[in-house]
Amino acid sequence: MHFFFSRRTSLYCLPLHISAVTIPALCLFILSPACGDPKAKPSYLIDKNLESAVKFIVRKFPAVETRNNNQQLAQLQKEKSEILKNLALYYFTFVDVMEFKDHVCELLNTIDVCQVFFDITVNFDLTKNYLDLIITYTTLMILLSRIEERKAIIGLYNYAHEMTHGASDREYPRLGQMIVDYENPLKKMMEEFVPHSKSLSDALISLQMVYPRRNLSADQWRNAQLLSLISAPSTMLNPAQSDTMPCEYLSLDAMEKWIIFGFILCHGILNTDATALNLWKLALQSSSCLSLFRDEVFHIHKAAEDLFVNIRGYNKRINDIRECKEAAVSHAGSMHRERRKFLRSALKELATVLSDQPGLLGPKALFVFMALSFARDEIIWLLRHADNMPKKSADDFIDKHIAELIFYMEELRAHVRKYGPVMQRYYVQYLSGFDAVVLNELVQNLSVCPEDESIIMSSFVNTMTSLSVKQVEDGEVFDFRGMRLDWFRLQAYTSVSKASLSLADHRELGKMMNTIIFHTKMVDSLVEMLVETSDLSIFCFYSRAFEKMFQQCLELPSQSRYSIAFPLLCTHFMSCTHELCPEERHHIGDRSLSLCNMFLDEMAKQARNLITDICTEQCTLSDQLLPKHCAKTISQAVNKKSKKQTGKKGEPEREKPGVESMRKNRLVVTKIVYISGEILFLSLPTPRSIVGMTMYNQATQEIAKPSELLTSVRAYMTVLQSIENYVQIDITRVFNNVLLQQTQHLDSHGEPTITSLYTNWYLETLLRQVSNGHIAYFPAMKAFVNLPTENELTFNAEEYSDISEMRSLSELLGPYGMKFLSESLMWHISSQVAELKKLVVENVDVLTQMRTSFDKPDQMAALFKRLSSVDSVLKRMTIIGVILSFRSLAQEALRDVLSYHIPFLVSSIEDFKDHIPRETDMKVAMNVYELSSAAGLPCEIDPALVVALSSQKSENISPEEEYKIACLLMVFVAVSLPTLASNVMSQYSPAIEGHCNNIHCLAKAINQIAAALFTIHKGSIEDRLKEFLALASSSLLKIGQETDKTTTRNRESVYLLLDMIVQESPFLTMDLLESCFPYVLLRNAYHAVYKQSVTSSA
Repeated sequence: MHFFFSRRTSLYCLPLHISAVTIPALCLFILSPACGDPKAKPSYLIDKNLESAVKFIVRKFPAVETRNNNQQLAQLQKEKSEILKNLALYYFTFVDVMEFKDHVCELLNTIDVCQVFFDITVNFDLTKNYLDLIITYTTLMILLSRIEERKAIIGLYNYAHEMTHGASDREYPRLGQMIVDYENPLKKMMEEFVPHSKSLSDALISLQMVYPRRNLSADQWRNAQLLSLISAPSTMLNPAQSDTMPCEYLSLDAMEKWIIFGFILCHGILNTDATALNLWKLALQSSSCLSLFRDEVFHIHKAAEDLFVNIRGYNKRINDIRECKEAAVSHAGSMHRERRKFLRSALKELATVLSDQPGLLGPKALFVFMALSFARDEIIWLLRHADNMPKKSADDFIDKHIAELIFYMEELRAHVRKYGPVMQRYYVQYLSGFDAVVLNELVQNLSVCPEDESIIMSSFVNTMTSLSVKQVEDGEVFDFRGMRLDWFRLQAYTSVSKASLSLADHRELGKMMNTIIFHTKMVDSLVEMLVETSDLSIFCFYSRAFEKMFQQCLELPSQSRYSIAFPLLCTHFMSCTHELCPEERHHIGDRSLSLCNMFLDEMAKQARNLITDICTEQCTLSDQLLPKHCAKTISQAVNKKSKKQTGKKGEPEREKPGVESMRKNRLVVTKIVYISGEILFLSLPTPRSIVGMTMYNQATQEIAKPSELLTSVRAYMTVLQSIENYVQIDITRVFNNVLLQQTQHLDSHGEPTITSLYTNWYLETLLRQVSNGHIAYFPAMKAFVNLPTENELTFNAEEYSDISEMRSLSELLGPYGMKFLSESLMWHISSQVAELKKLVVENVDVLTQMRTSFDKPDQMAALFKRLSSVDSVLKRMTIIGVILSFRSLAQEALRDVLSYHIPFLVSSIEDFKDHIPRETDMKVAMNVYELSSAAGLPCEIDPALVVALSSQKSENISPEEEYKIACLLMVFVAVSLPTLASNVMSQYSPAIEGHCNNIHCLAKAINQIAAALFTIHKGSIEDRLKEFLALASSSLLKIGQETDKTTTRNRESVYLLLDMIVQESPFLTMDLLESCFPYVLLRNAYHAVYKQSVTSSA
């Protein structure tokens, strides 16, 4: 009896053996690549000085001969201490494997002695762990045999140990013999397992109802409407039930390992039991290779054939293997392909229904974990076979739709994590209200129930009865691990041959307890269940195949929407680590993170390219609607009406806007990439995207019209705003990030913006051509217009400067950008004023005299002849006037735009400006003017011009001298006006309300410069302008007495300048002009120029 209980104690410690199995396996796997990779090998294996010693040790292994080979082992003697230190980890890993093997053999013998009953459908945990133990043991020994340097490592360590301590390591003889015995591990284990055949075969044959049911074809699944919640609506709320609950989501890969390796080890049963043979053949037909550990595979058909070929009477089995191999190569690929196709639609339906009705996760939880397990098995099968199958059948092993299947798996996993409390509520009530009652009845009806077993069963009932929904609502943490471990022990108690309560005789009890264990896992182990049924951490070791699948996913438009599954899959990688092997966590974590980042970057790139393509297309469509494209359509309509033939006969008709909306092909699929909002935000168009849309060419000085750029930007913004319908992303933040940067001179990367590009273009291209006489400002049109010249310009000034273009520019640049434009214009004006001051200084004496002699014609004429650079003064003042006219257009456009967007604010600013009392302090007034100017409102004194000219104050000149120069500048301009009459281009054109040489811009220049200069120098603007008007009228009246037709060619046109100056000025009046210059002359001048204009037109 004591012997029996000691054996029984060993049995219920089986879980502890199983949990320790992975440790030597992990160590061995780490050791295997380390020995195979030259860079990672222990240095002693590749050391040239030790090469002869290593060869000698391997040749003599496991014998130890140190006496007669001093020459070969001399180098080893020198490095013995370092070898002992550095190879200890490797050596004792092999010792761990040996000790593990000893424990497994002892446990298997105990199981045989106790005649343990195994049935996967009854004592599931005991049978599963028993089969797992055998497969892990088999896998470990196969991996051991694959380490080529095992003899060298063990032998080197032992020789170093003998040289140091005078004797071999105490474990070496057994370890060396094990290495020799397991050169062909499966052959040796087939001999070992002869006494264990009965137990192993019974456990395997219990799969006869489970494995064939899991290994059905896709058509059979489809006919059975597997995993469908809506196939039978009336039973949708009924709980999913099965007599073999844990078997329903059992890994197909694990079962195939059990069957193939198990029947190889107890091969005798294949000749005597048809059920065993059928199971074995079915497994051989389903796969060509099995996974040993991570990406290490085992080619089953060749290995099995090599093992059986030397066994007498196994010709039939060899033929079976060959037939199964042919079937696996021919049909397995297509069978699994059809399964994946079915699972894609089944998981999609399941995920859709559960997202709409998450409450079904309670009764249909079994379906969810079955679906996850089925899909996981098919994905792992594909991954394992893709690199291990003949190339002729490669098409069956390339699945471009694998991303969709993974995506729906992740969706189901997300549902389980999100609605875990829903499932807990359901199963807490199930356990307490149904399972506890049924189990209690079963226990009461047992004919024999020993005290120990009765206590355990009663504790199960009490534990379940005590559960309540309130525990879930209070957030209490459930832990049924103790209950599950007790059931494991109870299986061990009741599965031995001499047990008082035999589980073999009470199968209903076993099946009920298996169901209860599943229900407890739904309460406290949902995360562990997800790992058990859907862990795909194997991809960590197939990184090349993983990346290839990702690229295929992006290339196929219908699949790219599922690409987010790949970054999500990277979160599985940490599941393959083990707490007793912590050094792997860092390495695998880094690999997971790097792959995840790579996938997200590539998805962001694809999304960015897609959005850019859409934006480009929308910009093109918006461009088709621009007014410039309707001219040809109108022309064709007019010609058609008048029956005129235009153009060539074969010329294709231009497509009208809107043609693109016609349906062309129903098969065209929109390419969608699902990606997180934050990642997408980082990859959306940068400021450089907007700058690129200006199409600025520095060499030819070409740039897009502001209206066309605005149309493109609005099309771009419309597309980006539509993204918010699909992705949770703050597009306003994108606009603020990109567009606000464009209102500054440089963006956040120090690159030019559209503000700097347009400012530079208007100053250096458009206004420079105005100075060169190729363009004129037409006040009537409020635009700059090209003049007919020999060398035509590459652009039409009117198309860049009319009111609509300036409004578009204001929309693009905003108040900040327009302020920068104004400051740049003022900088150019200030440089012209600086040059004018220099000219004044050159003529200061003459101008001082002329200032007081305007009523002495003869003296004025003599002094005027002494002036130098008269034409330069007028030209520079005209340039200033042109710049100010352009700024006036820009300010007016800005006012219009702001009045549309913020009318109440603009009207308040305007009201504030209009009601400043005249006696207000100038500093206060300038602050108001600055505010008004920023809103585009015209001011009596331009604050930007005041700021620009204030910066010119020279330290060497006193304020009084500066003031004098400012006064003399106005004198210089006034006395120079008559010279304009001799210029052919000074003729006034009523059609444009100006002069072709832009001298009408002098009116704005004189008023603005005078206002700014005398504000700076605190002089009286009105007095200085009166002085200017007196000098100018006196000088112009003098040319009325001239008889030289050349000198007076455009006298009337120049007279009109006085009227323009007064009309432009807020400080001068017509009464004042009348006192200086007879209005009759102005009236006659207007009459003359209009008459001349009519004559020229005729």
